[in-house]
Amino acid sequence: MKEEKENDLMEKIVSLCKRRGFVFQGSEIYGGFAGFYDYAHFGLALQNNIKNSWWKKFVDLRRDMYGLNSSIILNPKVWEASGHVAGFSDPMADGKQFNVMFKTQVGAGEEAVTSYLRPETAQGMFVNFKNTVDAFHPKLPFGMAQIGKAFRNEIAPRDFIFRQREFEQMEIEYFIRPEEWKKYFEYWRDEMMEWMEEIGIDMGKVHELDVPDGDRAHYSKRTIDFEFDYPFGKKELFGLAYRTDFDLKNHKLEYIDEEASEKIVPHVIEPSMGIDRAILALLVSAYAEDPEGEQAPYGAGEKEKRVYLKFKPSIAPVICAVSPLLKNKPELVEYANNKVFAPLKEEFGRVAWDDNGNIGKRYRRQDEIGTPFCIVIDFDTLTDDTVTVRDRDSGKQERVKVSELKEYIKEKI
Repeated sequence: MKEEKENDLMEKIVSLCKRRGFVFQGSEIYGGFAGFYDYAHFGLALQNNIKNSWWKKFVDLRRDMYGLNSSIILNPKVWEASGHVAGFSDPMADGKQFNVMFKTQVGAGEEAVTSYLRPETAQGMFVNFKNTVDAFHPKLPFGMAQIGKAFRNEIAPRDFIFRQREFEQMEIEYFIRPEEWKKYFEYWRDEMMEWMEEIGIDMGKVHELDVPDGDRAHYSKRTIDFEFDYPFGKKELFGLAYRTDFDLKNHKLEYIDEEASEKIVPHVIEPSMGIDRAILALLVSAYAEDPEGEQAPYGAGEKEKRVYLKFKPSIAPVICAVSPLLKNKPELVEYANNKVFAPLKEEFGRVAWDDNGNIGKRYRRQDEIGTPFCIVIDFDTLTDDTVTVRDRDSGKQERVKVSELKEYIKEKI
């Protein structure tokens, strides 16, 4: 019975994502393509909000972090040195090992070189370690951060956007002195947990797994998997790895401490977070149903089961939706457009215009998108310059002066 409910929840989330323009199956008109998905308008907005939150916390607000956007295709020698060519494999059913890196040809004819689409963003940072040190002269400890695509030829992609062949990572390589690895491992563990809570992941569904010997990646001396209770089971959400000096040593890179006049090979702590898994965890965390529903105002709509996404306003694809009560009344439409929508759009950006269907249907639509506030312009607005603001989670409504709307929303978010 529990498994049926969990499968039902997953089906509901997948259906909502297509219906409300979050995620589409890749190449769907040709039957799809396993392991590839396309982010639609609201999914892309959610994705960008997650990236912006991550970048602000881990790069913009810090003094010890340097951003990078490295190439997706690197010199094949990079993957030989990093151990991926020899050891980045999954076992097949018949016991043969299958390297999950996507091969590609660079160049033409006999001069073509076999390379790979990167299976992780990390190596782009490691091979730019010397360039970063030479350009910015950072003191240890310091980090490099990158958000970007990675590709793995998964044998069995599954569970919607959880396991894909093309996905996006947010990764940090934090360079430290070897003797300080335990201190910074714990530090980054706390930072990751703090950020998960900030964006609205249900921390009651998050668990830590200390990955045992034999199960860790070839470069790791210690790894913690942050697992999440997805509808299909407890699975990895993010990872925190102590990569030692494996990568810098294999690439023959070192750091010169000018003050101490010594050469060292720094060790590395790697917080790794996948955007796609973060989005799925947020959808599971935010999904809610109100079986009692609510009575829509103005006599429009009956009580019915209400589905809504309880996104934090900072992460929600849309902060507020503006609606004229009736779209065939020019005076309402003009007021709503010029005096409410346009100023809010300029201030917050993530503001939607919604005049399709009755008010009840608009509320249901915006609930499923996760919009925290719906603002309705009615005939009273034309006489007293107030609007109805309806709260997504509680369904409560209040009248707010148009002149105070910006501050009202700022306080709420």
